[in-house]
Amino acid sequence: MNHEQAWQQARDTLPLVAILRGVKPDEVVAIGQVLFDAGWRLMEVPLNSPSPFDSIARLRQAFDGRMVIGAGTVLTAANVQQLAEAGGQLVVAPNMDPAVIRAALKEGMVPLPGVQTATECFAALAAGAKALKIFPAEQVPPATIKALRAVLPASTDVMPVGGVTPDNMAAYVQAGASGFGIGGALYRPGDTAAQVQQRALAFAQAWRTATRA
Repeated sequence: MNHEQAWQQARDTLPLVAILRGVKPDEVVAIGQVLFDAGWRLMEVPLNSPSPFDSIARLRQAFDGRMVIGAGTVLTAANVQQLAEAGGQLVVAPNMDPAVIRAALKEGMVPLPGVQTATECFAALAAGAKALKIFPAEQVPPATIKALRAVLPASTDVMPVGGVTPDNMAAYVQAGASGFGIGGALYRPGDTAAQVQQRALAFAQAWRTATRA
């Protein structure tokens, strides 16, 4: 199974990306385990975390074939190369840089560029992206997601990130969101695995409720 197939399988299981900003390598596997047990299959370690490539390598070793592991805040093609060497599968960025998208695709990884406007969305798709991170979602209300959905290819994954909570997920899903990235509402530096588990279960339940509505 290649990385894109792994992404599709994980997305179909639960399309929520855990953003573990600030996590340390010696705690990342325990946190990954409670996320896995709660049904999550997508994780990213932002590159402004302590020793992020070490954490990513540990996650790949622990969850190889069971979860899709990547990096966030990927800003350069050089970062993409480092991520590939650490075994990363998912390249998440806060911005839309065609060079980063192309580098990810060259390494067989899945790019998830950050976009807000229709222009940025279509530029990302033209560069080869098939999934879009709508960021920061605090500035993109559900009505905007609905408008973007009307013009984007139906197969495009549209994933709001930033300010997402179990309470506001349903409105985004109704507008056409196909998944979410969850950061501070799921994990903050210093949180225990037990704290993350409780929140992970709440988000997973909120997704199931929103998609049944």
